[in-house]
Amino acid sequence: MASSDSKESAANNPGLHTTPDEATKGYFMQQTMFRIKDPKVSLDFYSRVLGMSLLKRIDVPELKFSLYFLGYEDVASAPSDPVERTVWTFSKPATIELTHNWGTESDPEFKGYHSGNSEPRGFGHIGITVDDAEKACERFERLGVEFVKKLDSGKMKGIAFIKDPDGYWIEIFDLKTIGEVIRTIS
Repeated sequence: MASSDSKESAANNPGLHTTPDEATKGYFMQQTMFRIKDPKVSLDFYSRVLGMSLLKRIDVPELKFSLYFLGYEDVASAPSDPVERTVWTFSKPATIELTHNWGTESDPEFKGYHSGNSEPRGFGHIGITVDDAEKACERFERLGVEFVKKLDSGKMKGIAFIKDPDGYWIEIFDLKTIGEVIRTIS
């Protein structure tokens, strides 16, 4: 298939602009935000289970919420000055922003947030690339992580989905197998 006929070509994707506006040069995807019930539980999951580091914490007392930015960055290289650390954090691609509205962790009436994977559906999931999906999933099982889909189930074998403590879905895959997994379904 010639490149002009590829699935990614503008001809096969109405509305796609192949030459980005010069004004967007330098834009990048920086964060996805999840609302969380309990930061202690969520920070444990994202740091211990998924191996992310806390890049920056921002408390907003007047509005009674905290923001936790996590990602796969070496925090030893982060500036110690709070303003510089904020800029450093916001310069990193693909971070997770966990938003905690104070009091939800101890409110017996609080039912949690909508993950987007029940009706009405909306947001779906984030994806994490791991070195070896099979070994990662074995580890997640030992740690008691809830699975939505295991590697060997469903039509997309080789991809797993786990849930974080608030029910958000996380796709797990590795670079050794993802190409073949997608080839077999497309």
